[in-house]
Amino acid sequence: MRLSKRGEYALRALIDLGIAAAQGRALVQLGELAEKENLPGKFLEQIFIQLREAGLIDAKRGKGGGYFLAKAGSEIRIGDVVRMIDGPLAPIHCASQTAYERCSCPDEEHCGLRILMLDVRNAIADILDRYTLADVVEVTLRKRKRDRIAPLFALLGEPAAPSRKIARR
Repeated sequence: MRLSKRGEYALRALIDLGIAAAQGRALVQLGELAEKENLPGKFLEQIFIQLREAGLIDAKRGKGGGYFLAKAGSEIRIGDVVRMIDGPLAPIHCASQTAYERCSCPDEEHCGLRILMLDVRNAIADILDRYTLADVVEVTLRKRKRDRIAPLFALLGEPAAPSRKIARR
């Protein structure tokens, strides 16, 4: 399994919407999300269409409008988002639970590669399905607070607090 740019951007945007809600910000404009995360706005717009169709986010139109989570963060499993955006978690089709396809192996039941890839798939699914968006938001906010980093989202009408740049690993 490899997380695509679409999957990465979708998760980053959902986490930001969750953080905004946790910080008292009901709505966030797409342009603000794109700028904060350094994401291409047009691409994020396409991703938001998919997230809206899946019922994960919604929007309020007009002046002062923006996007918001349509479900509680505790109801959004990270594994479900990854599957929705990028498809099955299994590295090969014969190890997939959601998109199984018979492989060319003559003895699939005893195939060492399939047995290994089933373990890989199960490990990935166990981790991604264990965490909800609320879990990731909570851990992110706790770490930002511990490191004394300013809130990501100011309330409407307030100037955004400057934040320190975090070095990428």
